[in-house]
Amino acid sequence: MTAGKAIAAIIGSVLALVALGLLIGGGTLLWAHHSMRDADGFFTSPSYRLETEGYAIVARDIDLASHPGDWWPSDVAATVRLSARSSRGDDVFIGIAPEQDVDSYLSQVSHSVVRDFGERWDDVRITSRRGDAPQETPEALDFWTSYAQGVGEQTLTWQLAPGRWSVVVMNASAEAGVEVSAVAGVRLPILYPISLGLLAPGIVLAALASLLLLAATRSPVKGEMLEAAPAATATYPASVTGSLDGALSPVLWLVKWFLAIPHYIVLAFLWAAFCILTFFAWIAILVTGRYPRGIFDFNVGVMRWTWRVGFYAYSCLATDRYPPFTLQDVEYPARFNVAYPESVSRGLALVKWWLLALPHYVIVGIFTSGMWTWAFNDTLGEGSLIEVGGGLILILSIVSGFVLLFTGRYPRGMFDFLIGLNRWVLRVASYVALMHDDYPPFRLDMGGEEPSSQKT
Repeated sequence: MTAGKAIAAIIGSVLALVALGLLIGGGTLLWAHHSMRDADGFFTSPSYRLETEGYAIVARDIDLASHPGDWWPSDVAATVRLSARSSRGDDVFIGIAPEQDVDSYLSQVSHSVVRDFGERWDDVRITSRRGDAPQETPEALDFWTSYAQGVGEQTLTWQLAPGRWSVVVMNASAEAGVEVSAVAGVRLPILYPISLGLLAPGIVLAALASLLLLAATRSPVKGEMLEAAPAATATYPASVTGSLDGALSPVLWLVKWFLAIPHYIVLAFLWAAFCILTFFAWIAILVTGRYPRGIFDFNVGVMRWTWRVGFYAYSCLATDRYPPFTLQDVEYPARFNVAYPESVSRGLALVKWWLLALPHYVIVGIFTSGMWTWAFNDTLGEGSLIEVGGGLILILSIVSGFVLLFTGRYPRGMFDFLIGLNRWVLRVASYVALMHDDYPPFRLDMGGEEPSSQKT
């Protein structure tokens, strides 16, 4: 694969991720607009049960762009609807007003403040505040922005406006003991235009991403075919080889984490493309029973690049030769290849990447991500614990680095063992990436060369 195709695949994958986010966001909003509103166009909450032995129940701290300079969508109309019904059949009052006016009215009055609403009708957290009876009924006050009172269900509507607001529920007679069921709703006319505003660019970016990915992964023509790795005659479809350098610097490995940063950045994008293209390949396998050759070559190239960087850095530390920036198979101490399959099982494609690979995931997790932690007493922290974790491959690579540092020689036995661990990981990776149907063997094939006579 040429550098231009690699760049097209990376850009296409980034655009595909952005398009996916826009399409999910726009689709969710569009679905909510059509499916979650009532007949009047309101999104409604559950019916909450509110009770207090005091004289009022207050929901405060409703802050809507109350500070100078806060952004407020002045051209966007949003309507709130609040409904309340007394559980005892009393006249009920429900009103909304500026927070400072409500605080002044209830400062000496026994009431309760709602701190949190849960997901169930009875899941409400309320804090009680002691005080006396109010001096006036709520209807007699003139600071209400909107209110409703009477027998039965009372409903008020309010156009959202900047400020700090409080909602108050009381008995209309200002008597103690408030028991109501309350429902809140909001109508957002802007929701539909927002959903379309997300879907439209999402569709455009998805189309552009598709064109780039198709261009990047089209089947290679004569002259573009990737060169096969020397170990292509191995008995397993995925071939992993490595050659230990004879003269390694005792200290260079200490800074390879820094030297490899450019590769890590590029690989982050390449693996994003790898995941997206593998999904497309999965669809193609289910439909045709074949792995698209262009996608196959790209994905093998990403794994090949990753293996070269790992061999140079902290998956092996076995060479000081800087890895090339290419997806192609070139002369390098670490090489990787997968034999292209003429056909792939549709049925296995449904289960091998999760169900069949589960035992290997546990083993590979130990090799790579460290499914354990080493705990040490922290004498400076009054007996607290410091937890240090790491995969077996990383730990053994660091150990080999220290041996190299103090002796000037890389332990050959450790090298063979590390190659076996990495070979296991890459075999599993090629299997779960749907590149072939050969189940990875539960066997540690150590050494730099692939076994060519053993049966898998």
